Amino acid sequence: MVVIIFGTLVVRLLGLQDMGVSIVGEVPAGLPPLSVPTLDFNLWALLAPTALAISFVGYVESISVAKSLASKRRQKVDADQELIGLGAANLGAAFSGGFPVTGGFVRSVVNFTAGANTGLASMITALLIALTVIFLTPLFYYLPNAVLAAIILVAVTNLIDLKTAKHIWKYNKADAIALIATFVAVLWLGVEKGIMVGVGASLLLYVWRTSRPHMAVVGRIGKSEIYRNELRYHVQTWPEVLAIRVDESLYFANTKYLEDMVLRLIAERAQVKHLILIGTAINFIDASALETLESLHVELFGAGVQMHLAA
Repeated sequence: MVVIIFGTLVVRLLGLQDMGVSIVGEVPAGLPPLSVPTLDFNLWALLAPTALAISFVGYVESISVAKSLASKRRQKVDADQELIGLGAANLGAAFSGGFPVTGGFVRSVVNFTAGANTGLASMITALLIALTVIFLTPLFYYLPNAVLAAIILVAVTNLIDLKTAKHIWKYNKADAIALIATFVAVLWLGVEKGIMVGVGASLLLYVWRTSRPHMAVVGRIGKSEIYRNELRYHVQTWPEVLAIRVDESLYFANTKYLEDMVLRLIAERAQVKHLILIGTAINFIDASALETLESLHVELFGAGVQMHLAA
């Protein structure tokens, strides 16, 4: 507040606006009139795709901000409740000619940094904004834009967490790539498109990771009923039996990898007559994976190898 008042007075008294200093300028006074939205179905059909995209990105951005701030105070965010709140706010905005309502990153951080703890802070803010728009807009004419930028930068600086970024880089390079892609996209394309890039990068990395499921050839430890990876333990195996443990659910993206690995191992072990697929860790199989298993069974049967499934 001190910086705002001081900056405004300096610009006003020294006439810095005439020397190239950017100022807020005239701010329209008064509250927007309430009116019923126009029910034009042709317009609705035209705007529907864009509206859906804005709704999705706005919700994702709001949840991201909420979780980021909640983690600072070890609080939990109810995503369903946030969605209801955003919906109600946007319904209200429709009757006042307002813009789509989302949880803005900058304004939320400023509110959080100021010490807000409950929704009452937003209600008080709305009341003060209404009074300001009605009576005090002339006071903002000489407010320098640089002062507003400084307030935003100071507030956002507290949310920069380099420690977490370094931890992600050390722990998982793939997740770090998604983080970097999102960061660069937000700076280059804006928050909305940046979030979409981050979501897309995460989905691609997920598909890539799950398309190469961990599988291990296993054998029995001693005379027990415990089977472990033959590369890590001293286990007992049989030339005519090949036991493979699959440690991932099977779906369309990784069935090809499973098929290729099984056929390669069968080709390397000419004495194998029985293939055992151990699916203890498999909790989901889609139609594509089921079709692949059936096809693999037929192909192996033709080669003289019997396939068995075990849990």
